[in-house]
Parts: sequence; C-alpha cells; structure tokens
Amino acid sequence: MLEVESLHKSYGTREVVRGVSFAVSPGECFGLLGPNGAGKTTTLRCCLGLTRPDSGRIRLAGNAIPQGARRARYRVGVVPQFDNLDPDFTVTENLLVFGRYFDLNRRDVRARIPQLLDFAGLTERADAGIDTLSGGMKRRLTLARALINDPIVLFMDEPTTGLDPQARHLIWSRLKSLLGAGRTLILTTHFMEEAERLCNRVAIMDRGELIALDTPRKLIETCIEPQVTEIFGEGMPAWIEETGRALAGRVEIAGETAFCYCREPDELLRAAGRHSGLRALSRAANLEDVFIKLTGRDIRD
Repeated sequence: MLEVESLHKSYGTREVVRGVSFAVSPGECFGLLGPNGAGKTTTLRCCLGLTRPDSGRIRLAGNAIPQGARRARYRVGVVPQFDNLDPDFTVTENLLVFGRYFDLNRRDVRARIPQLLDFAGLTERADAGIDTLSGGMKRRLTLARALINDPIVLFMDEPTTGLDPQARHLIWSRLKSLLGAGRTLILTTHFMEEAERLCNRVAIMDRGELIALDTPRKLIETCIEPQVTEIFGEGMPAWIEETGRALAGRVEIAGETAFCYCREPDELLRAAGRHSGLRALSRAANLEDVFIKLTGRDIRD
C-alpha cells in the first residue's frame, strides 16, 4: 500500500529526513515512532504529496508520489493530529461537506452517514453542534470523517492525544475493527502502549533516520533486557552506586527513579527490600523501554 525508498528532505542546511526506506503491506497497521523533531511528520507529508521530497521514491496505493498524489488521496483517509472540524456546522453537516471534497454526490454521502455515525458512537448527536461535543466525541467524529470516501489506507497523526483512558480504549476498538475489515493503517503516536497494542510493525525514527524496524514483540526481545526494576525513595542514589549497579545489567537514572535492566530481578529486589527507605517496582520490559534506549531520555522540543 505504501513504499518509501531512500527518502531525503532538507530545509535549508538542515536535513530532516535522511534516506528513510520502508514498505507497508495491505491490511497492516504500521507505526512510525520517534521523538519530537525526528522527521515523522515530514515523512508522512511527503508520503501524502503535501511536501515535495528532495530525492527518493514513494508509491501510495499504486500511485507515484508526488506526481499521482491527487489520485492517491481519493483512496486515502487522514486523521490529523488536531481536530479541524467546522464549528459552524452540525455533526452531520461536517460529514456532508467533507464528502464533497472527494466529488461524492450528496445522495451517496447521505447514505454513508448513518453507518459512520454508528461507527463513531454519535448517532444520537447527529444534529448537535461541534461546540457541544466532548473531546472524545470530536476525535471519533474526525475519525468517521476520514472514512467518508471509503479509503483503503488511513493515515493517523497521534489519534488519541489528549483523550482520557475510556475514550482512548474506544478509539482503539474502532481501529481494530477497521483492521479486521482489511484496511491499512499508518499511524504516528507517542503512546508506546498504543503502538504495542495496535501495530503489526513499528519503525522508530531519530534525527531523520530510521533506526529500528520490526514487530513490537521482536524489538522488545532483541533490543532490551527482559526485566525492568524501578527503584525510588530516600537514599536511592547512594544505594544504586553502592549496591544496585553490581546487581543490574544496566542502570539509568531519570529524576528520582533508577531503572535497572536485567534478566533476573530477584536478587536486586531482595537487596532493595533490605533498605527501609527504598521502594521497588518490577515489571517486564515494553516498547517504551526500547524507545528510550534507542532515542535517549533527553526531552526534545
């Protein structure tokens, strides 16, 4: 559905995408992850024909990009990072107007709207104004709007940012149903749990380059120690230097917490338990641990 080969893009002297290559298969959920400024948004804009690359090859839904971007977008849906619904229109009117952008006749759009409202859980709000909707409702409407042209590929930029856990889980359920119906999903997200739950494969970008590409499970198995013990509390820094580092394979300190990566945490937990001022939490490694190991803990603005 999407092929990207040796993609490069610079703004002035700053190269923001450096030779990125990947391919997305039909029916796959593909995650593009990375810190702020990693080049994710520029990569997606190039894939949609909204930004012209300096070099490289892109094919989307069988069309060369950017030459065939207009044809490709008739078969593509886009969920932007921020909701851009028209506040002057009702829920139904937003769907009607958006359908006209794809040259769909009014009758066909109206026929699709009940199904889309049901998908978004907004049937009872069909005539409501946008300003009366909650954040979760607006996000679900934006997702429904992206499906108005019955796309085969759906691009989503951080689809659940700003949502509470209930709304986030509902969006995840809707996205899984789209995958079950054979749609191809391409998403960026800062929620590693979201990527781990939804994505068949993830690509991690940093400083314009693709630094990892595999299934979430394979990345966890190959890039990180299997167990993580988080240690915090009074006296943690001194205890880590005196005892913790000798018992853990690798230690990272972030703020008031020491992250101890190892294969067997039992001895580490017993030693921490003998120190009255410490608390310990042991868990299996996850995709967020992989992401932080590969891209670092420094904040990117």
